[in-house]
Amino acid sequence: MGKQRVPDLYRAPFPLYSIKVDPNTGLVITAGGGGASKTGIKNAVHFLDLQLVGEHQYSASLLHSHDTDTRANMNLAIGNGVMAAGQDGTCCLMKFKHCTQKEGGKAAKDGNSVQQGNARRRAGKGDRGGQDGAAASGDMSDMKDETAHISVSGLAELQSDLNPQDPLQKVVRFSPDLSLLLTGGSDGYIRVWEFPSLKKKFDFKVHEGEVEDLDMSPGNKHLVTVGRDFACSVWSGNQLAMSLKWNETMPQIADKTYRYMACRFGKIEDQKDALRLYTVQIPHKRDRKPPPCYLTKWDGKSFLPMLTAPCGAEVISSMAVSDSGTFLGLGTVTGSVAIYIAFSLQKLYYVQESHGIVVTDLAFLPDSLKGRNIKGNNETAMLSVAVDSRCQMHAVPNRRSFPVWLVLFFCGLMVVGIVLLLQYLFPGFI
Repeated sequence: MGKQRVPDLYRAPFPLYSIKVDPNTGLVITAGGGGASKTGIKNAVHFLDLQLVGEHQYSASLLHSHDTDTRANMNLAIGNGVMAAGQDGTCCLMKFKHCTQKEGGKAAKDGNSVQQGNARRRAGKGDRGGQDGAAASGDMSDMKDETAHISVSGLAELQSDLNPQDPLQKVVRFSPDLSLLLTGGSDGYIRVWEFPSLKKKFDFKVHEGEVEDLDMSPGNKHLVTVGRDFACSVWSGNQLAMSLKWNETMPQIADKTYRYMACRFGKIEDQKDALRLYTVQIPHKRDRKPPPCYLTKWDGKSFLPMLTAPCGAEVISSMAVSDSGTFLGLGTVTGSVAIYIAFSLQKLYYVQESHGIVVTDLAFLPDSLKGRNIKGNNETAMLSVAVDSRCQMHAVPNRRSFPVWLVLFFCGLMVVGIVLLLQYLFPGFI
């Protein structure tokens, strides 16, 4: 698929920086904002209802807009009805609940009010982000009652970055078993809290400069971190286990010409205990003729590189791995979106400049029951958001395959045909 614009699934009235899909409810949660500048651009978290229309088409309607005042939501993690949002140098934890129609009706009787944090406020001027979002998406009929279906309440705020100049949380993640909350910031530190008690467990420096990304393996055995200091490190607790060297098998690539940008663990289908780690490497400097970026697949236990492949000259800005570990998603600074096969690192899907500017986050539809219901007749489906305020869906239809019995039938016909041909050409052959 070449240079063509994918239809917008939803358009927000502010830049979008993060998107997640709640596997329990199927809600699409996207967040962003304009920051503290007085430009009139909101800072909010939007809850979307995603529906499958036909075999391959999707629609999304706004259920609720949660205003975050003067702080933009730069990154997001969700787990068990709780979302953790990076707002400047803090991690803001909020609990959300998908209310029933009956509960929503009660809220409407009380004057269409909404409960947020410990303060109750009227849904009107404060919730205009929901109305603006529906208007921006171009279809007022899609808008639902924001206050009736989703309730959001504040849980806690954690100081996740202590950079004295410009504190900024760069990444937040729940551990696979939801027992830990991990953050990385511009000060180069990883901070780990026990969840849900929020008792701090670790606070240690992992990189010189900003932490770009982090991920934790199943069982919380290993933590992998990526920094702007060219390093990708594997940690056991708060102890350094090893540093990864992706270009050891590529002597033509000099050290410090590339830096790591992202890291993700992924499962392997039909192999319960097997694990892979995927990393993205991007050029450290911009050239007039840009060199390619690279994808590397690692053994998730020995952390030895298994395969490295180029993934285009557009600089990668975001990465995602599907729940099954079958697909990798990549977004670029020029707005392009691609899906790769994890096993071979081959490109399966590509749309050049689908967004108008940097793709900030990607999310595959989960393999939960709700996720399968809305996946439809597609092999996989992935959401993307960008600074252009657009949310898009990228679906890969199921590739057609023949039943085994039909393949065997045609093989039998071929054998019979070859035997008959040999008898005709060489009488007395059999």
